[in-house]
Formats: sequence, C-alpha cells, structure tokens
Amino acid sequence: MQNVVGFLSVLALILGIAKADTNQDRVAELVHLQTVSKDGVVRLDEGGFRRFMSISDPRPYSLMLFFDAHQLRNNKELKLEEIRKEFALMASTYIRHNKGQPSESKVFFCDLEFRQAQGVFQLFGVQTLPHVRYVPMGSGDQHSSMEMGTEFPRNAEGMCSFMTSKTKIDCGEIERPPALTRNQIWALTALLVLVSPFVIKQMIAPQSPLREPRVWLSLALMVYFFSVSGGMHNIIRKMPLFMQDRNNPEKLVFFYQGSGMQLGTEGFVVGFLYTIVGVLLGFVTHFAPMMRSKVAQRVVMLVVITVSVVAVRKVIALDNWKTGYWIHAFWPTRWT
Repeated sequence: MQNVVGFLSVLALILGIAKADTNQDRVAELVHLQTVSKDGVVRLDEGGFRRFMSISDPRPYSLMLFFDAHQLRNNKELKLEEIRKEFALMASTYIRHNKGQPSESKVFFCDLEFRQAQGVFQLFGVQTLPHVRYVPMGSGDQHSSMEMGTEFPRNAEGMCSFMTSKTKIDCGEIERPPALTRNQIWALTALLVLVSPFVIKQMIAPQSPLREPRVWLSLALMVYFFSVSGGMHNIIRKMPLFMQDRNNPEKLVFFYQGSGMQLGTEGFVVGFLYTIVGVLLGFVTHFAPMMRSKVAQRVVMLVVITVSVVAVRKVIALDNWKTGYWIHAFWPTRWT
C-alpha cells in the first residue's frame, strides 16, 4: 500500500512539473513573440491561438484579443485600422508600465486576422467588427467582450479601462506620440523664418487688417472657444461629432453618457455656453460702466447674471449626467 501511495505521489509530482514546464514554455514563447513584434501585439493564427488557449492545464496569463479583417479596412465607417492602432497603443503602454514587474507576463495582447483564424471567429461568435475580447487566466473557457461605443469608448483609454476592470492591473497612462515629427517641426520652423519678414511688413503697414482691434478680438474668441470646447482633445483622439445609436441605427447620439468619452458635438455645446459667459463678463466689465443710466446698468446686470446662471447650470447638469457626480453649494462654517 505504501508503495502505491509513493508511486501516485511521484506521478502527481511529475505531472505537476510537466504542466509547470508547459506553462513556462508558453509564457516564454509569448514574451518572445511580444518582444519581436513592432507594437507589442502578437499575431496569432488558428493553430497558435489553440496552443495558447489550451485548457489542459490552468493558464497563468490572460489574453486580450483584437479581431481584425484586412478586407474590411477600406470601410471607413468601421475604422478598423485606427482602432487597431489604439489597441497597439494600449499594449505598448501596458508593457512599458509593467516592465520588470510580475504583472508583465500576466496579460498578453494578440490580434487575429479573419483569413488566418476563421475558426476562432466562429468559436467566439464574432459577427461584427471591430471586436475586442478578454480571456481570463485559469482553466475555464469563459471570456468577456468589450462593448465598444456604449460602455467603453473606442480608443486606447477605453480599452485600458476595460482591461483594468477585468484584470485589476494598472495599464498605465496613455502617452500618445506627438502630432508633429522632428523633421516636420524643423520644416515648419524654416517656413516661419522665411515668411516672418512678409508678416512683419504687413503688421506694420498703416492699413493692415492685423492692426484692427476687431480682428484680434475675433481671433481671441475663436481661441477661447477652441480651448474650452475640447477641440484639441477631439483632434488628437479623432473623436467624431456624433455616432449611431447601437439600439436604433437610424438614431444619432450627440451626447455620450460616460466620463471616459466626449463626442465633438457636446464639446462644442459646452464651449458655446462657456463662451457666452465669457463674452457677457467682458461686456459687463468694459461696456456697462460706460452707460450713463443707472437703471440700464442694473437691467443689463440682471440679464447677464440670469443668462450666466442658466448657462453654468446647464454645464453642471451635463457633467452630472455624464459622471453621476453633483456639484453642491455650501456655506462656510464661519458663516453659520
């Protein structure tokens, strides 16, 4: 009996070592494929996926899968190529942020192309693209799909939020490449140097429109509106003005409920409200004091205050609708 128990113990130990070696080999292979990849995303065909997805022994890693189809990249509405770049940006950010830590080999980012992995598409029931799927570590075959555009925005930040909610591992702050390369900056600098004499000549000319205060006032308002409306945010992250409602394709969504994403239209609406308040404040401080009638000044002040309060309340209500947080007024303790 002791011999049988001893034999079973040795057999269990051997099987455990074999499973550990298998896992270590898979992790090492994934790390190697991730290293040689130019963006940190591992390209898997159907055979490679089944190897790393095998549930014969518990997986010590999770998989983030991006489903792609090269024949559909010409469809501009899908934006497959752009979202694939966002997926790669998330992967490179995670790798850089977790390098040298135990979490470095806990999540791997892979993409599957339809022609090379049709069986995987059928296995997960993928019928629409773009599509991102999370496969947790362990021995089960459970998985979660990312609801892009509804629960999470279709960018690297949204994918990071989705991954963090599943793995509880910090992805790190997304660092996007600069809008201009070094060569483009040098070319732009040279162009500015060349045209600067002509610009200066126009500025010092007596009849130059650049010496007209109204021109500078209009430019200042444009810059202010562009700043407070999140225009640069929309350009860098390529945010659309609106998107289709998932439940009703014939309906357009102009305001996205969720703090992780801001559509262009809602940014312009908020910028318009801020601009109204700013213009009214400038009018009160510069033009209202010139009025000789005290009654007129008081009427203008009441109108300005009323419009400003309504505009600010609209902004606060939109922020509450998007984030769920209210801004409450309170009296300082010394006044009570």
